[in-house]
Amino acid sequence: MWNKLKKAMSTISYKKPRDTQQFYIPEMVNENDKQSGKEQTTNGRLDATPQNDEAQKNNPSDVIPNNIDSNLDYMKKSFNYTINGDIKIREFKLFGKTRAFIIYIDGMVDRNIINRDIIAPLLRNKGANNQQECSAQYIIDSVIETNAAEKIKTFEEVLSGILTGDTGVYVDGCDYYIVCETKGYEKRNVDKPQVEAVISGAQEAFNENLRTNTALIRRIIKNNNLVAEYIKIGERSNKICAVMYINGLVNPALVEEVKRRIEGIKTDFILGNGMLLQFIESERRSLFPTILSTERPDRAATNIIEGKVAILCEGEPFTLIVPVTAIEMLHTSEDMAVRSVYGTFLRIIRLAALFVATFLPGLYIAITNYHQEMIPTELLIAIGSARESVPIPTILEVILMEASFELIREAGVRVPGMLGTTIGIIGALVLGQAAVQASLVSPILIIIVALTGLGNFAIPNISFSFGVRVVRLLYIVAGAVLGFYGIAVLTVALEALAVDMKSFGVPYLTLITPRVRKSKDVLIRRAVWNQEFRPDYVNPLDIRRQPDISRQWTTEKSENGHERGDSNE
Repeated sequence: MWNKLKKAMSTISYKKPRDTQQFYIPEMVNENDKQSGKEQTTNGRLDATPQNDEAQKNNPSDVIPNNIDSNLDYMKKSFNYTINGDIKIREFKLFGKTRAFIIYIDGMVDRNIINRDIIAPLLRNKGANNQQECSAQYIIDSVIETNAAEKIKTFEEVLSGILTGDTGVYVDGCDYYIVCETKGYEKRNVDKPQVEAVISGAQEAFNENLRTNTALIRRIIKNNNLVAEYIKIGERSNKICAVMYINGLVNPALVEEVKRRIEGIKTDFILGNGMLLQFIESERRSLFPTILSTERPDRAATNIIEGKVAILCEGEPFTLIVPVTAIEMLHTSEDMAVRSVYGTFLRIIRLAALFVATFLPGLYIAITNYHQEMIPTELLIAIGSARESVPIPTILEVILMEASFELIREAGVRVPGMLGTTIGIIGALVLGQAAVQASLVSPILIIIVALTGLGNFAIPNISFSFGVRVVRLLYIVAGAVLGFYGIAVLTVALEALAVDMKSFGVPYLTLITPRVRKSKDVLIRRAVWNQEFRPDYVNPLDIRRQPDISRQWTTEKSENGHERGDSNE
């Protein structure tokens, strides 16, 4: 008993603080910057000034020496070979007498290709003479058996190739490397679309492998003028992105602007399309996206055929399309796969869903608080009796239900598999029923919030639907403060901002305002054989998609005489 009391008293009594060692992260300056005097002090902190790009390009240290020991030391130092477990260097005697080595990253290469097509031919080949031993052309033409191999004369390009899964081969006495294509890292198979699922149309989606994604587009567009330009982004991550377009169709100014923005990004790390989109879009504070993101190869190919540019990023199962308009955010690839009447009907449904998801809660607040005379008497009595026992104002009631709905939606997304769907459905039913029984909300508000959520889910573009959710909150506040007048003022303000928005030089509300050539693919989707022109807001080099009469069989008489009105007697 005494020991327990003594222990309890020791917890509340004063004790002399003991000296403890604490860890802290010291400030460091890059040694290269310190030697060159490039550092500068800002707010008491040392910041390294990046070196000039031209100086880096002309750096003599990037020249490959013709000595194998110097190259081995450089590669081991560059890749931290002593502590890096997945960097593999294999030394051997080329043709039985000349020292050589190969270097690759384990896990990013196909070992079978290295063993079968690189090491084995180099070790067993005895046909080279002294003049040919250091001939890259001889080794590429007669020894190495990989499908692609090239001669590289700068360390920067060699390192870039190795980091992307290729294998570097160096021979003593040469001032270059031979970089062989050996990519073989694991990748996800082509699967069904998860975000843009359709009933009619292709059932393929992009994955995280860049070469697979470009191949999916090339399988749809079998055109020799389809170009894929590769650009490196991220000064430390060195991620590769591809800019795809049809040469001779797309406006060259659009391609140059896309490349200028991508090449003008100076940052250490870009994760994928989501970060790249934020770096290259001009409307930084816009609530709505000005760049289309799609996971469907058929939709990307369709936009490329229209004269637009697709941007594919390594490690991302989505593709960016530029430029786009607000109307195109409501279109899907399924619209062109069904009959024109069905496609038009689907677009009208989506437009109604957009109106419901944006305005319905705000209109409900405005009518019930300020404009009761607009409600029929029977409905007004029903609403009043339903809200008779609700102790909170309508605005708080709506915000409470909207917040609850957003929490349920986020929880359903984060919980994996079928459990997420179950949590969403059960959570909504239980929460709604409990809120009504507790007299915290009225039953009619449950209906309004449910319709609003369904309308938001019907919007095909996820980024655009996020913007609608934010705008809906603005309309709720505007309707609660000024009623219909507040909603009208907010609508005018948002339209003014939207008119000023541009997507790579194209007004965001094009096809609505400013008016361009009359389009047959805005809300009413005309028949595919009746759409003769490409969108002229991208100013393609070839504006015509097809002749005026694309179904030429309708103007020709059947040779078998099976025309309407013909007699088969």
